[in-house]
Amino acid sequence: MEARPMTAIQQVLWELRMDYIGHPYYVSGNAILHALGQHLDPETHTAVSASHGVFVPGQFGTFPEEHTQSGIRPYLGSGLPDVEAYDDLFLQRGAMHPWLLDTRARDALNTHDLRVHGGHPALAHKTIMGRREDQRKQQQTTKWYVHAYLHADDPAVLPLDEDVLEGLQFGGKRNYGYGEVQLKDTQMVDLDELDYSRLEGAETFLIELVTPFVLATEYPETNDRTIPWWWAENREDLRLREEKILEQREVFRLETVDHGQVVKYLGDRPVETAKNGLQRIGSHSRYGFGELRLKPLGEKYL
Repeated sequence: MEARPMTAIQQVLWELRMDYIGHPYYVSGNAILHALGQHLDPETHTAVSASHGVFVPGQFGTFPEEHTQSGIRPYLGSGLPDVEAYDDLFLQRGAMHPWLLDTRARDALNTHDLRVHGGHPALAHKTIMGRREDQRKQQQTTKWYVHAYLHADDPAVLPLDEDVLEGLQFGGKRNYGYGEVQLKDTQMVDLDELDYSRLEGAETFLIELVTPFVLATEYPETNDRTIPWWWAENREDLRLREEKILEQREVFRLETVDHGQVVKYLGDRPVETAKNGLQRIGSHSRYGFGELRLKPLGEKYL
């Protein structure tokens, strides 16, 4: 297998084949790593880190202005477009999915159906919407996908073979078949080879927290973290959220800065910060926490 650089990441897109019982906002990197651990030897598994998995609707969409590609694509959420620039990596990483067409019922198409199984609410693996009687098709079906990416301390580990990425299950009630996914697409991306010109040409930046940033944890022998010095906001100005991780059937609580928040960037190394944000910062970064996106201040898509 050809060795990959340390800055290489492997994008993965799975199609949900059965309803998912678990975290309502994402499939945690912790859950993804647990699933991969059943297919990897211990040494390889220890070297791999996983992002949180973002739910993506398989719907028509148009590439955002900041993307290197343009135009409308059918079922834009059901594949992995080519990645040439830094912003291309985030096409499917935002829960709002601004690429969904405004001419369709975008809020409905971007919302999971909820189904209750044995008292447990589950996110449906597909959404079926009725249509008017005078329309050719009486129903419209949206399939749901999970977008995540992997990176590794050992550059020889990636890419993981497709057979390793198949046959996974996420969330609860897995012994009843819930959370089953099928590999839809995967690709390697070298972060050093991407175009960062939109960052290099700006002077002022904002940072979006794509996933929660861990401040404190119950996990043993893990140091608590402070707010990075290059955030303008202090702790009192930030929205906090309690998260959890599961290790060896034991639950550990985390205090985090909630995802989706935007803070001003005070540093002077935006490209380096952008790359570090993709490989995530803070404790539990291996499990998907601490993913950041750097944005030039004043952009229309903020």
